[in-house]
Amino acid sequence: MPQPSKKVMTNLLLGLFLMLSIGLLVYYSPAIIKIMSSMDNFREYIHSTGHWGPIMFILFQILQIVVAPIPGEVVQVAGGYIYGTAIGSLYTTIGLILGSAIAFYFTRFIGRAYISRLLQKKNYKWMSFIHDEKKFSAFLFIFFVIPGLPKDMLVFVAALTSIRSFKFFMILIIGRLPWIIASAAVGSTIHMQQYTIAISISVIAVIGFVLGYIYREKLVGLFSRSDRTRTKTKAKLKAAPSYSKK
Repeated sequence: MPQPSKKVMTNLLLGLFLMLSIGLLVYYSPAIIKIMSSMDNFREYIHSTGHWGPIMFILFQILQIVVAPIPGEVVQVAGGYIYGTAIGSLYTTIGLILGSAIAFYFTRFIGRAYISRLLQKKNYKWMSFIHDEKKFSAFLFIFFVIPGLPKDMLVFVAALTSIRSFKFFMILIIGRLPWIIASAAVGSTIHMQQYTIAISISVIAVIGFVLGYIYREKLVGLFSRSDRTRTKTKAKLKAAPSYSKK
């Protein structure tokens, strides 16, 4: 009797994993929606778990990155509402890194074919330049920096490219950290009823979103050109003859 190939077994296990994940998500989605229906509900639930509260909050952040259709900004604001700006930003960043690592390495080593088919089916316009690493890196940074844009799918996309994992996570952290802190600050000021500060930060975020969305293509082109200029300069310096003193 012929043994199933490694590829067949991998696809089978992947299918079972996806079915299990979807089943669990559907089963628990009413409870998740109820918990996330308001900041107070979320805060009450996290505090009800006692010492496990930080772990549960980080798991929610991981969940919204990997599978759940929960906007990242909601969890980020909730982090500040529950824990304050500093600790909320820390827990959110930990969840961001862990969730992104799961999505990134799952796609790169296991689910590459599935994610690739899914993205081709969606027919994203920017898929045309994901194989240009410099341009794609610039696109990632700009997309991560602009507040309000759906960023989590880009983790799966990045894993399909040749971008080095260290470079990707550096772009991810540098690009997203400012708005994680800003979102946590909004949540913290809302909890302390400092609504003027919360509104000011929110207005800045909206302006950043509008400007970033309008000029996103120009920004990507600008960063790509600067990368190419640095690369050409380095190449010229390497090619230039060196003269040693006699």
